[in-house]
Amino acid sequence: MIDPRRLRILRAVADHRTVTAAAAALYLTPSAVSQQLAALEQETGHTLLIRSGRGVTPTAAGEILLGHAHAVLSQLERAEAELAAYAGGAAGEVTVASFATGIAEVLAPALGRLALDHPGIRVRVRDAEGDESLPMVLDGEADLALAVEYRGAPREDDLRLARVPLYAEPFDAVLHCGHPLADGGGVELAALADSDWIGPYPGNPCHDVMLLACELAGFQPRLTHSSDDFRAVVALAGAGAGVALVPRSALRGMELKDTVVLPVAGPAATRRVFAAVRRGAESHPLLSPVLEALSGAAAGLTTG
Repeated sequence: MIDPRRLRILRAVADHRTVTAAAAALYLTPSAVSQQLAALEQETGHTLLIRSGRGVTPTAAGEILLGHAHAVLSQLERAEAELAAYAGGAAGEVTVASFATGIAEVLAPALGRLALDHPGIRVRVRDAEGDESLPMVLDGEADLALAVEYRGAPREDDLRLARVPLYAEPFDAVLHCGHPLADGGGVELAALADSDWIGPYPGNPCHDVMLLACELAGFQPRLTHSSDDFRAVVALAGAGAGVALVPRSALRGMELKDTVVLPVAGPAATRRVFAAVRRGAESHPLLSPVLEALSGAAAGLTTG
Protein backbone atom coordinates (compact mmCIF):
# COMPACT_ATOMS: atom_id res chain seq x y z
CA MET A 1 0.00 0.00 0.00
CA ILE A 2 1.25 3.49 -0.88
CA ASP A 3 2.06 5.69 2.12
CA PRO A 4 0.37 9.10 1.67
CA ARG A 5 3.21 10.78 3.55
CA ARG A 6 5.51 9.71 0.73
CA LEU A 7 3.08 11.18 -1.80
CA ARG A 8 3.47 14.53 -0.07
CA ILE A 9 7.24 14.22 -0.38
CA LEU A 10 6.97 13.29 -4.06
CA ARG A 11 4.83 16.36 -4.69
CA ALA A 12 7.27 18.63 -2.87
CA VAL A 13 10.17 17.34 -4.95
CA ALA A 14 8.17 17.79 -8.15
CA ASP A 15 7.28 21.36 -7.10
CA HIS A 16 10.80 22.40 -6.08
CA ARG A 17 12.67 20.33 -8.69
CA THR A 18 15.48 19.40 -6.28
CA VAL A 19 15.66 17.06 -3.31
CA THR A 20 17.56 19.67 -1.29
CA ALA A 21 14.92 22.40 -1.78
CA ALA A 22 12.08 19.98 -1.07
CA ALA A 23 13.81 18.79 2.09
CA ALA A 24 14.18 22.38 3.31
CA ALA A 25 10.48 23.06 2.64
CA LEU A 26 9.45 19.91 4.49
CA TYR A 27 11.91 20.42 7.37
CA LEU A 28 13.59 17.10 6.58
CA THR A 29 17.14 16.19 5.68
CA PRO A 30 17.91 15.48 2.01
CA SER A 31 18.89 11.92 2.93
CA ALA A 32 15.48 11.38 4.61
CA VAL A 33 13.70 12.64 1.49
CA SER A 34 15.82 10.37 -0.73
CA GLN A 35 15.07 7.39 1.49
CA GLN A 36 11.32 8.06 1.37
CA LEU A 37 11.40 8.44 -2.41
CA ALA A 38 13.32 5.17 -2.75
CA ALA A 39 10.72 3.45 -0.55
CA LEU A 40 7.92 4.92 -2.69
CA GLU A 41 9.56 3.62 -5.87
CA GLN A 42 9.83 0.20 -4.23
CA GLU A 43 6.13 0.34 -3.24
CA THR A 44 5.03 1.24 -6.75
CA GLY A 45 7.58 -0.76 -8.70
CA HIS A 46 8.40 2.24 -10.91
CA THR A 47 11.12 4.83 -11.30
CA LEU A 48 9.35 8.08 -10.44
CA LEU A 49 12.07 10.74 -10.88
CA ILE A 50 15.03 11.21 -13.19
CA ARG A 51 17.91 13.64 -13.05
CA SER A 52 17.53 16.70 -15.29
CA GLY A 53 20.41 19.16 -15.24
CA ARG A 54 20.99 20.04 -11.60
CA GLY A 55 17.52 18.92 -10.54
CA VAL A 56 15.03 16.15 -11.08
CA THR A 57 11.85 15.76 -13.15
CA PRO A 58 9.06 13.20 -12.87
CA THR A 59 9.04 10.24 -15.22
CA ALA A 60 5.83 9.26 -17.04
CA ALA A 61 5.02 6.95 -14.12
CA GLY A 62 5.84 9.78 -11.73
CA GLU A 63 3.40 12.11 -13.50
CA ILE A 64 0.66 9.49 -13.24
CA LEU A 65 1.29 9.07 -9.53
CA LEU A 66 1.43 12.85 -9.03
CA GLY A 67 -2.07 13.17 -10.47
CA HIS A 68 -3.32 10.69 -7.90
CA ALA A 69 -1.24 12.37 -5.18
CA HIS A 70 -3.03 15.68 -5.78
CA ALA A 71 -6.40 13.93 -5.46
CA VAL A 72 -5.40 11.95 -2.35
CA LEU A 73 -3.89 14.94 -0.55
CA SER A 74 -6.90 17.12 -1.41
CA GLN A 75 -9.20 14.46 -0.02
CA LEU A 76 -7.16 14.32 3.18
CA GLU A 77 -7.55 18.11 3.48
CA ARG A 78 -11.33 17.67 3.11
CA ALA A 79 -11.33 14.94 5.76
CA GLU A 80 -9.49 17.21 8.19
CA ALA A 81 -11.94 20.03 7.41
CA GLU A 82 -14.99 17.85 8.07
CA LEU A 83 -13.53 16.45 11.29
CA ALA A 84 -12.71 19.96 12.47
CA ALA A 85 -16.28 21.05 11.69
CA TYR A 86 -17.67 18.01 13.50
CA ALA A 87 -15.52 18.81 16.52
CA GLY A 88 -17.23 22.17 16.67
CA GLY A 89 -15.20 24.67 15.75
CA ALA A 90 -13.85 27.84 14.56
CA ALA A 91 -11.16 28.33 17.15
CA GLY A 92 -7.47 28.29 16.32
CA GLU A 93 -4.71 29.98 14.35
CA VAL A 94 -4.54 30.65 10.61
CA THR A 95 -1.32 31.80 8.93
CA VAL A 96 -1.88 34.09 5.95
CA ALA A 97 0.90 35.05 3.54
CA SER A 98 0.26 38.22 1.53
CA PHE A 99 2.03 40.94 -0.42
CA ALA A 100 2.15 44.33 1.30
CA THR A 101 -0.64 46.11 -0.59
CA GLY A 102 -2.90 43.10 -0.15
CA ILE A 103 -2.33 43.34 3.60
CA ALA A 104 -3.26 47.02 3.64
CA GLU A 105 -6.19 46.86 1.21
CA VAL A 106 -7.87 43.55 2.04
CA LEU A 107 -6.32 41.57 4.87
CA ALA A 108 -6.27 44.31 7.53
CA PRO A 109 -9.96 45.23 6.99
CA ALA A 110 -10.85 41.52 7.00
CA LEU A 111 -9.16 41.08 10.39
CA GLY A 112 -11.56 43.64 11.86
CA ARG A 113 -14.55 41.66 10.61
CA LEU A 114 -13.13 38.39 11.89
CA ALA A 115 -12.51 39.84 15.35
CA LEU A 116 -16.21 40.66 15.62
CA ASP A 117 -17.75 37.63 13.90
CA HIS A 118 -15.23 34.88 14.74
CA PRO A 119 -13.26 35.90 17.83
CA GLY A 120 -11.87 32.39 18.22
CA ILE A 121 -9.88 32.64 14.99
CA ARG A 122 -6.40 34.10 15.38
CA VAL A 123 -4.70 35.23 12.18
CA ARG A 124 -0.93 35.40 11.87
CA VAL A 125 0.20 37.56 8.95
CA ARG A 126 3.39 37.02 6.96
CA ASP A 127 4.53 39.55 4.36
CA ALA A 128 5.40 37.70 1.14
CA GLU A 129 5.36 38.68 -2.51
CA GLY A 130 2.69 37.10 -4.69
CA ASP A 131 5.10 34.58 -6.19
CA GLU A 132 6.34 33.55 -2.72
CA SER A 133 3.02 33.06 -0.95
CA LEU A 134 1.70 30.19 -3.08
CA PRO A 135 4.74 27.94 -2.50
CA MET A 136 4.39 28.72 1.22
CA VAL A 137 0.84 27.33 1.15
CA LEU A 138 1.85 24.25 -0.84
CA ASP A 139 4.75 23.59 1.56
CA GLY A 140 2.54 24.00 4.64
CA GLU A 141 4.30 27.18 5.85
CA ALA A 142 1.05 29.12 5.44
CA ASP A 143 -2.62 28.11 5.43
CA LEU A 144 -3.81 30.80 3.01
CA ALA A 145 -2.19 33.10 0.46
CA LEU A 146 -3.14 36.42 -1.04
CA ALA A 147 -1.45 36.27 -4.42
CA VAL A 148 -1.25 38.00 -7.76
CA GLU A 149 -1.48 36.45 -11.22
CA TYR A 150 1.97 36.17 -12.77
CA ARG A 151 3.73 34.19 -15.45
CA GLY A 152 4.26 30.69 -14.18
CA ALA A 153 1.61 30.98 -11.45
CA PRO A 154 -0.50 27.84 -10.85
CA ARG A 155 -3.53 27.95 -13.12
CA GLU A 156 -7.12 28.14 -11.90
CA ASP A 157 -7.58 24.41 -12.57
CA ASP A 158 -4.44 23.43 -10.64
CA LEU A 159 -5.27 20.31 -8.62
CA ARG A 160 -3.15 21.43 -5.66
CA LEU A 161 -4.90 24.72 -4.90
CA ALA A 162 -8.40 26.14 -4.55
CA ARG A 163 -8.66 29.82 -5.51
CA VAL A 164 -11.11 32.62 -4.69
CA PRO A 165 -10.88 35.71 -6.95
CA LEU A 166 -10.84 38.91 -4.88
CA TYR A 167 -10.34 41.95 -7.09
CA ALA A 168 -8.63 43.35 -10.18
CA GLU A 169 -7.08 46.77 -10.41
CA PRO A 170 -5.41 48.77 -13.17
CA PHE A 171 -1.86 50.07 -13.18
CA ASP A 172 -1.45 53.82 -13.69
CA ALA A 173 1.46 55.53 -15.41
CA VAL A 174 3.62 57.69 -13.12
CA LEU A 175 5.59 60.45 -14.86
CA HIS A 176 7.67 63.41 -13.77
CA CYS A 177 5.53 66.57 -13.79
CA GLY A 178 7.80 68.04 -16.46
CA HIS A 179 7.45 65.09 -18.84
CA PRO A 180 6.18 66.11 -22.31
CA LEU A 181 3.11 63.85 -21.87
CA ALA A 182 2.30 64.97 -18.31
CA ASP A 183 -0.50 67.32 -19.37
CA GLY A 184 -2.67 64.70 -21.05
CA GLY A 185 -5.74 63.04 -19.58
CA GLY A 186 -4.22 59.65 -20.25
CA VAL A 187 -1.19 58.13 -21.91
CA GLU A 188 -0.54 55.46 -24.52
CA LEU A 189 2.18 53.10 -23.38
CA ALA A 190 3.67 53.11 -26.88
CA ALA A 191 4.37 56.82 -26.42
CA LEU A 192 6.72 55.89 -23.54
CA ALA A 193 8.72 53.35 -25.53
CA ASP A 194 11.84 55.54 -25.67
CA SER A 195 11.77 56.44 -21.97
CA ASP A 196 13.89 55.01 -19.18
CA TRP A 197 11.73 52.81 -16.96
CA ILE A 198 11.55 52.20 -13.22
CA GLY A 199 10.04 48.98 -11.94
CA PRO A 200 10.21 45.92 -9.72
CA TYR A 201 12.87 43.28 -10.00
CA PRO A 202 12.34 40.17 -12.16
CA GLY A 203 10.42 37.59 -10.13
CA ASN A 204 8.05 40.18 -8.71
CA PRO A 205 4.60 39.60 -10.28
CA CYS A 206 4.28 43.33 -11.00
CA HIS A 207 7.43 43.08 -13.12
CA ASP A 208 5.65 40.51 -15.29
CA VAL A 209 2.56 42.73 -15.58
CA MET A 210 4.74 45.67 -16.70
CA LEU A 211 6.59 43.59 -19.29
CA LEU A 212 3.40 42.09 -20.72
CA ALA A 213 1.69 45.50 -21.00
CA CYS A 214 4.67 46.95 -22.81
CA GLU A 215 4.94 43.92 -25.10
CA LEU A 216 1.28 44.34 -26.05
CA ALA A 217 2.07 47.98 -26.81
CA GLY A 218 4.82 46.84 -29.16
CA PHE A 219 8.06 47.44 -27.25
CA GLN A 220 10.33 46.11 -24.53
CA PRO A 221 10.85 48.64 -21.71
CA ARG A 222 14.36 49.84 -20.98
CA LEU A 223 14.40 49.05 -17.25
CA THR A 224 17.03 51.40 -15.86
CA HIS A 225 16.14 51.49 -12.15
CA SER A 226 14.76 48.62 -10.06
CA SER A 227 12.99 48.51 -6.69
CA ASP A 228 10.25 46.35 -5.22
CA ASP A 229 9.15 49.29 -3.03
CA PHE A 230 6.62 51.41 -4.94
CA ARG A 231 7.40 54.42 -2.75
CA ALA A 232 10.94 54.29 -4.08
CA VAL A 233 9.64 53.82 -7.64
CA VAL A 234 7.41 56.91 -7.34
CA ALA A 235 10.23 58.95 -5.76
CA LEU A 236 12.52 58.10 -8.67
CA ALA A 237 9.81 59.07 -11.15
CA GLY A 238 9.42 62.37 -9.28
CA ALA A 239 13.15 62.93 -9.64
CA GLY A 240 12.85 62.54 -13.42
CA ALA A 241 14.75 59.24 -13.48
CA GLY A 242 12.16 57.53 -15.67
CA VAL A 243 8.53 56.45 -16.00
CA ALA A 244 6.73 53.66 -14.18
CA LEU A 245 3.57 51.59 -14.00
CA VAL A 246 2.21 51.31 -10.45
CA PRO A 247 -0.91 49.50 -9.16
CA ARG A 248 -3.60 52.07 -8.38
CA SER A 249 -4.10 50.89 -4.79
CA ALA A 250 -0.36 51.22 -4.08
CA LEU A 251 -0.62 54.95 -4.87
CA ARG A 252 -3.32 55.65 -2.29
CA GLY A 253 -2.03 57.86 0.49
CA MET A 254 1.41 58.10 -1.11
CA GLU A 255 3.25 61.41 -1.43
CA LEU A 256 3.33 62.15 -5.15
CA LYS A 257 5.83 64.99 -5.14
CA ASP A 258 6.76 66.28 -8.62
CA THR A 259 4.83 63.45 -10.31
CA VAL A 260 1.74 63.09 -12.46
CA VAL A 261 -0.42 59.96 -12.33
CA LEU A 262 -2.21 59.15 -15.58
CA PRO A 263 -4.55 56.31 -16.58
CA VAL A 264 -3.26 54.13 -19.38
CA ALA A 265 -5.18 54.59 -22.61
CA GLY A 266 -6.08 51.47 -24.55
CA PRO A 267 -5.44 47.97 -23.17
CA ALA A 268 -4.30 48.56 -19.61
CA ALA A 269 -2.01 46.59 -17.33
CA THR A 270 -4.09 44.87 -14.65
CA ARG A 271 -3.24 43.19 -11.37
CA ARG A 272 -5.56 40.30 -10.54
CA VAL A 273 -5.57 39.32 -6.87
CA PHE A 274 -6.89 36.08 -5.45
CA ALA A 275 -6.86 34.04 -2.26
CA ALA A 276 -5.66 30.45 -2.34
CA VAL A 277 -5.67 27.47 0.02
CA ARG A 278 -4.67 23.87 -0.43
CA ARG A 279 -7.42 22.15 -2.41
CA GLY A 280 -9.84 20.45 -0.08
CA ALA A 281 -9.16 22.88 2.77
CA GLU A 282 -11.51 25.62 1.55
CA SER A 283 -14.36 24.27 3.72
CA HIS A 284 -12.25 24.04 6.89
CA PRO A 285 -14.07 25.86 9.72
CA LEU A 286 -11.00 27.99 10.37
CA LEU A 287 -10.35 28.88 6.72
CA SER A 288 -13.83 29.40 5.28
CA PRO A 289 -14.60 32.39 7.59
CA VAL A 290 -11.27 33.96 6.62
CA LEU A 291 -12.04 33.50 2.92
CA GLU A 292 -15.48 35.03 3.44
CA ALA A 293 -14.01 38.01 5.31
CA LEU A 294 -11.43 38.57 2.56
CA SER A 295 -14.14 38.45 -0.12
CA GLY A 296 -16.22 40.93 1.86
CA ALA A 297 -13.30 43.32 2.30
CA ALA A 298 -12.38 43.08 -1.39
CA ALA A 299 -15.94 43.76 -2.52
CA GLY A 300 -15.62 47.40 -1.46
CA LEU A 301 -12.51 48.05 -3.54
CA THR A 302 -12.63 50.21 -6.63
CA THR A 303 -11.41 48.01 -9.48
CA GLY A 304 -11.52 50.43 -12.32
